[in-house]
Amino acid sequence: MIFDISKPIVEKLEDPLFKEKEVNVYVLRLDKVHPVVSGNKIYKLQYFLQEVLNGENAEEKYNRTLLTFGGIYSNHLAATAYACKELNIKSIGIVRGQRHPKSTHTLKQCEADGMHLHFVNKLKYQFRDSKGFQEEMIELFGKCLIVPEGGYHPLGAKGASLILDSFSCKKYSHICMATGTATTLAGILAAVPTSKQIISVPVLKNMTDINDRLKYLIPEMEYIDNLQVLNNYYFSGYGKRDDTLFEFMNQCWQKYNLPLDFVYTGKMMYAVIDSIKNDYFKSGSEILCLHTGGLQGNISLPLNTLLY
Repeated sequence: MIFDISKPIVEKLEDPLFKEKEVNVYVLRLDKVHPVVSGNKIYKLQYFLQEVLNGENAEEKYNRTLLTFGGIYSNHLAATAYACKELNIKSIGIVRGQRHPKSTHTLKQCEADGMHLHFVNKLKYQFRDSKGFQEEMIELFGKCLIVPEGGYHPLGAKGASLILDSFSCKKYSHICMATGTATTLAGILAAVPTSKQIISVPVLKNMTDINDRLKYLIPEMEYIDNLQVLNNYYFSGYGKRDDTLFEFMNQCWQKYNLPLDFVYTGKMMYAVIDSIKNDYFKSGSEILCLHTGGLQGNISLPLNTLLY
């Protein structure tokens, strides 16, 4: 890895519910692998960073510059800005929406880490992956390596597959994760044997294109039969506030000393525990939940929303 990270910690959660249902629940604390580039971000960025530094004719093609995309609370932008600062790479963030006089904590941190922010309106942002848009960005900023939002690219999935490299997942029957771009999901599917059941919890409403995304991210996998999707846990929508979810997150902090974010991991853990209550998992299941980080986004919440 470009960043020297310690072995991820696996924590077992204790709960009378789990004993009653005869299942064990563990959390892979990827949020602890690095103080800034936390969670799955450090993995998804791995091969992009290698390419801009050491790829064939990298200096000529990319001019030691990386350009990527995100919203005003984007964990991906924050992680990219810090990683690039540490590696002496110039970073450019294309931000969805208009610059506001009161910038978000995330964007302030991005700029403090040296990222140049360029704002585009929401309509134009929808075309960020088009050839025309990207050519316009290269004309504006010069040669650079363009990283899709959230690392949504086969290189991002290849990096995400490294998540399970540093420990054995033999004992686990199920591996659960939140799904946004499906990049981490693709990486995990590529890394584990089909005997493991992979549980995806989409965080966007009406996310019906997961299979198409997986075909793009891992084209060498012709058929996936160990994937289960829990579709009904997006709450109020992507990144929106929801009192039921916040109450659950506070309960997880009180019960398990487990901090969650409201965009991804809060929804994933809610889905897992609710599914346990409803006997979705068979007796004897060994359930591993991926904590994919994103805690910096909680800073955007009103004071005292969360207990941590």
